[in-house]
Amino acid sequence: MGDEVVGEIADGLLVLVGVTHDDTATTARELARKVHELRILDDEASAATAGAPLLVVSQFTLYGDARKGRRPTWSAAAPAEVAEPTVTAFVTALRDRGATVATGRFRAHMLVESVNVGPRTVWLEI
Repeated sequence: MGDEVVGEIADGLLVLVGVTHDDTATTARELARKVHELRILDDEASAATAGAPLLVVSQFTLYGDARKGRRPTWSAAAPAEVAEPTVTAFVTALRDRGATVATGRFRAHMLVESVNVGPRTVWLEI
């Protein structure tokens, strides 16, 4: 982990994307629409209406399961060969909608910094 900045935005949305086995490009497009139009910003604005940028980071650990034992399993997370094109489809769909999108680097160990204003954290699943 060096000092290279891969993706960066000012005020906007940090979107951590987890992909599971049955996710497809179609679900990625549906999620992109939902994220872009979700009215969670000030004055009930969305990223679409406010022109807010999005930082998209693939995060397989969102599908972690620690209900049993002390070591989580990530068996619900899609393998990289499924997850990477699905995250790419999500980013492409956001950009096709006119969104400004920065990204992390897939399968990289990254330091992700976030300042929560609000804070607003929403779990979405399509």
